Amino acid sequence: MRPIAPLMMTVAFLAAAPAYAAPDPLAPTARWSANTGGRAPVPPMGWNTWNAFNSDIDEEKILASARVLVDGGLAKLGYRNVNIDDGWWQQRRQSDGRLVIRTAKFPSAGKPGSTDTSFRPLTDRIHAMGLRAGIYSDIGRNSCGQIYTPDFKNQPEGSVAEREVGLYGHVDQDIRLFFEEWGFDTIKVDGCGVRGLPADSPRVKSGLYRALPPLIDMQSMARTDVGAVKALYGSVDTALRRYNPDGDYTYSLCLWGSSDVRAWGKDMGNISRTSDDISPHWGRMLSNFDSAVTRSLYAHPGSWNDPDMLFVGTGDFDAAHPVEARSHFSMWAMINAPLFIGYDLRKLTPEQRAIFGNAAVVALNQDPAGNQAVVAYQSDDVQILVKTLAGGGKAVALFNRTASPAPVMLTAAQLKLVDTAPIALTDLWTGARRSFTKEQAFTLKPHETLVFRAAGQRSLANGLYLSEQPGSVNPAADGVVTPRVDPTIHKSVISWAGTRGPGEHPQYAGWGGAQADRAAYGDVLRVATRNYDTGIGVLAGSRLEVRNAGYTRFTAAVGVDDSASPAGGAVRFEVYGDGRKLATSRAVKFGEAAVPLAADVTGVKIVELVARRADGARGDPPAVDWADAALVR
Repeated sequence: MRPIAPLMMTVAFLAAAPAYAAPDPLAPTARWSANTGGRAPVPPMGWNTWNAFNSDIDEEKILASARVLVDGGLAKLGYRNVNIDDGWWQQRRQSDGRLVIRTAKFPSAGKPGSTDTSFRPLTDRIHAMGLRAGIYSDIGRNSCGQIYTPDFKNQPEGSVAEREVGLYGHVDQDIRLFFEEWGFDTIKVDGCGVRGLPADSPRVKSGLYRALPPLIDMQSMARTDVGAVKALYGSVDTALRRYNPDGDYTYSLCLWGSSDVRAWGKDMGNISRTSDDISPHWGRMLSNFDSAVTRSLYAHPGSWNDPDMLFVGTGDFDAAHPVEARSHFSMWAMINAPLFIGYDLRKLTPEQRAIFGNAAVVALNQDPAGNQAVVAYQSDDVQILVKTLAGGGKAVALFNRTASPAPVMLTAAQLKLVDTAPIALTDLWTGARRSFTKEQAFTLKPHETLVFRAAGQRSLANGLYLSEQPGSVNPAADGVVTPRVDPTIHKSVISWAGTRGPGEHPQYAGWGGAQADRAAYGDVLRVATRNYDTGIGVLAGSRLEVRNAGYTRFTAAVGVDDSASPAGGAVRFEVYGDGRKLATSRAVKFGEAAVPLAADVTGVKIVELVARRADGARGDPPAVDWADAALVR
């Protein structure tokens, strides 16, 4: 019989041992936790093969497109990334796991007298043009093209194992190959391989692929293994840092808004997809735009929201639709989306070149302050977006989402400018100038976007509201306990599915996250029946990190938002500076007026704002507001 004494002693020891709890997400850290690795101080720009060619790619198409970027002057504006997407691989060699390039399409990759292939000759040519080179892979065993594209060209060949060209089980080997040996600068990592090959899928049953139990369920956050997905992408991040010790790389996460990537992608990648693939249709563009437009607090220098590539030049954005093309480009620029052209540049017309090459609009996207535009007015028909630029200047976009003319009134308050002083507007598409005081009426054409630089007297003369500087505010913990899909995103007809099935449904997690100038669930900031025009809305159980650019005082009015449940319990608000507690409020309950809260932040580099439940209440955390939150001198 097995002796039981040692087992009992072990159990007793474990019972007596102290529990090692996970770190408190609300504990101040005195550091900025959003990603600063890699190279993306401003949103990356360039060209990607996928929207132009799908997987039907070759060396000539890529080099010809690179030459257009250089010869057409686009590279000088910042379009310097040339990214090879799906379709480049031949197979994975089984003797050593090394990836083999399809030399019929990339002849320079062949090595005479060797079975090895290398992209180094191609990346050297791209680098010689002053450009950066990007490569594509998948976090699973197989690529998106293999799993989801029926007419996939350049499909990997060979046995089941030889056709497993994704990173799964080969992260360190492949990242070293791509960056250290082949000389790439950027990688885009899809997630189809951990989503689309369950044992009962037709492709697995056909014998073409091995089953891989899905980690991602696009229909259910509850059935998605967020921790496992995050760990896989984290292993890529670790390898990238290992093989790029100088930090000169760009890491693009392509999870389509799934797996709660909104909450953690900003801490790991330089680019994080917020949506499913875009298509050249107005409705689909709206869906992708909506997936990112309210997430201004989740984008910062070093880590950007990505609603997918530009489709300017094709479909609803082709030469016959210049208004739509300019709107698409303008809105991507305003929300600091990476500007990747998805068009066959060999066919580029002067008119399309004028859109991509609008230096004034590109400058909004590349502004070093890194502030994604904030929604100042929201409706299903019209949106007004305002961006605060380096130096405190403003940009504003008036966006007509509809196919009918739309009247719009722009106000000084929306710009956070004084309404008794003149406000100068410069149209960034026409160069026309005008000025107004208090408010200005416009009529937008169907699908039209007007974009202006605005100059006037600031409402807050000696500082910035936090909602004006979202690029310096990081929701390190946003209070979301159970990730839920965002129901506000436009539901379009998906081109690859048509009207088969029940139609599109929300699938992008992040409902209830932190918002600028809105409460956590998109409501107007409102505490005890008083509306606030500016502030940060978030949930209790949250911690915001704020980079302080030399300001000396933090001020706010804090309280429980009127959109919360009266049963949500009391909340206490705390201000920390470089890890030291500087100020705390009393416990504030639903229905009570907002409480003034201020702190001296002289010399502080990182201000942290914590909202914690004060009475141990359970259930969904209430929405809370840091109303009128500002840093002043």
